[in-house]
Amino acid sequence: MPVQRSLFGRPVPRLAPKRIAALLGAIALFGVFTLVFTLPSSIPTGPSLGKFTDHRISLPKLPKQLPSPSILNPFRQAAHAPPVQQNSTSGEASWYSNWNWLSPFSSSVTLDENRSLLPPLPVRPPIYTYYDHTLAKDKDLKFAENALLLTWRKAWWAQGFKPVILSPAEAMLNPLYVELQRLELEAALKIELSRFLAWENMGGGLLCNYLLLPMGSHEDSLLSYLRRGEYPMLSRFEKLGNGLFAGAKADIATAIKLALENPELKASKDLVGAVPPLTFGVDPDHEALAFYNAETLNEKYPNVAGDIAATGANGLMILNQLMNAHLHSTWQNEFSTGIAVLKPVPQHMSASVEPALHLAEFLAQCPESPMPASCPPNKPRCKPCVASTPMKITTPPMYRNTSTLYTIGTVPHPYTFASLDGYRDDINVSWIRRVSERDPWLSGMTKELLGTGVSGAPRVIKFKEAVASQYGLGHSLWVTAEMPLPTDLDWYFGFVIPRNATDTGKSETPVPGPERRPQIEPDPHNGPVPSEGDILKEKILLEKAKQFGLSKSPEHNRLRGAVEAWNLADTEAWRFARAFLARASVERLKWEEEEKQYAGGAGSEKGKSQGWGRWFDD
Repeated sequence: MPVQRSLFGRPVPRLAPKRIAALLGAIALFGVFTLVFTLPSSIPTGPSLGKFTDHRISLPKLPKQLPSPSILNPFRQAAHAPPVQQNSTSGEASWYSNWNWLSPFSSSVTLDENRSLLPPLPVRPPIYTYYDHTLAKDKDLKFAENALLLTWRKAWWAQGFKPVILSPAEAMLNPLYVELQRLELEAALKIELSRFLAWENMGGGLLCNYLLLPMGSHEDSLLSYLRRGEYPMLSRFEKLGNGLFAGAKADIATAIKLALENPELKASKDLVGAVPPLTFGVDPDHEALAFYNAETLNEKYPNVAGDIAATGANGLMILNQLMNAHLHSTWQNEFSTGIAVLKPVPQHMSASVEPALHLAEFLAQCPESPMPASCPPNKPRCKPCVASTPMKITTPPMYRNTSTLYTIGTVPHPYTFASLDGYRDDINVSWIRRVSERDPWLSGMTKELLGTGVSGAPRVIKFKEAVASQYGLGHSLWVTAEMPLPTDLDWYFGFVIPRNATDTGKSETPVPGPERRPQIEPDPHNGPVPSEGDILKEKILLEKAKQFGLSKSPEHNRLRGAVEAWNLADTEAWRFARAFLARASVERLKWEEEEKQYAGGAGSEKGKSQGWGRWFDD
């Protein structure tokens, strides 16, 4: 019998020869690596032994002091989540605004899986207009002027400004208002001076006539300059008259005092003519500004000018229609390549992108206009929209960063995508783990930008840049597949989006049918054309996925958690898009609620429905 060894009176377990060999081999391998990687650096003098080794592996070098020493420690102490910011929730969406918004995963900063990390809200510089709502006017005239003010607000809001309507209430707060009332001046000149008194009382910035609209790209140099909110001198724009002024409070106050002290003030038509020429700097660059004053209307749109002179309120409504049409056609001219409705992994995604496709069809239509072939006053060489050849609509599977292409993306929740892509409603953990791929939606969407051999983290960063960067804001719209389209998209684009098909001049039925909608360009990556049965099943699966997302049962919560854990990048993209769109609506609604109490509520929608309920009626 073999001898039983003992240590301190206890038997020592025997090891098989193979196990002893494996143990000795592991010890030897550990010793070799220790000599190769530690011995050369331990010799203080003499030649380095590292050059005699035959390895080409460069070890990663960690910084001596990590920015957060505990971030790599799985047993780190609990930390407080960042404080909840004001107006940072809407329904199920919640967010935290921070400069570190390009972190791949929000939970690393928010310490909350359901709280998205968004970029700080950009500061909207105020742009003021003046409207005296106290004057006695016909009801129809006030309604028409309100429509013009609403168009003005939407156009400037979409360009990143905060449009504010001033009234005599702000002018009365200026100490110089009493001095103005003592002067015997014509009513028009008094109103003009009251504009400047109200503007100076607000601290300066931009003063705009509500018949002047921004008509240019989001990246236009002039609009970018105005968005910065810093105006070194009191300035106006050449050939725009009293259309737009920019300046600081002190410079405005100086100009007003010079005008009031001018003994020839009564002979002046406006403040600009009542002050020395050098009081205002004159900027010749205003290609992105369209001014529909009386002079411009008489010169370029005599029919509209005649309607205003003849009918008053009705003519102003026609002018409002013309301005909205020009805003829409300017947008179409900026995106000459067309509209891309993203459809990654297109096998069974037709139902999920249907609302986005409808929106693209309406955006591509020609707007109703009293002068269809006309161009904006600042763009005499535009390309008018022709109903027979509308904008191109494509459904590519990948996001393309093209400046002349507008992108509408529909981001599905990972469960929704799994249900539609798998073409089944009995999704379970086993199927997710063994059959489904990880982050398929984001991988397909960014395949052209990043290729195939990239992990989810850099793909999330690219997605966030496409959604929330300054460039992305003007070139794309991202919605979620489970929520209906927002009801305030007119404010997002800056014009009233057509709700009905435009007549092509052919004799057709009055009800707009599919044959009158813009044709979708064929794309080889779109996949097979789904049948009516396939579309019906996709809609059923999509509706079940929506109900699944609303469910609070423990079983559904566990399954939802498993799907989100398996698709971390897709989940982050879905939450980011949902929170970003929700925050935009919260910001606008809060501002609109505040502005309703000023200027008699001028410029509001007056209860007029701007919803999307009729958009999808066939």
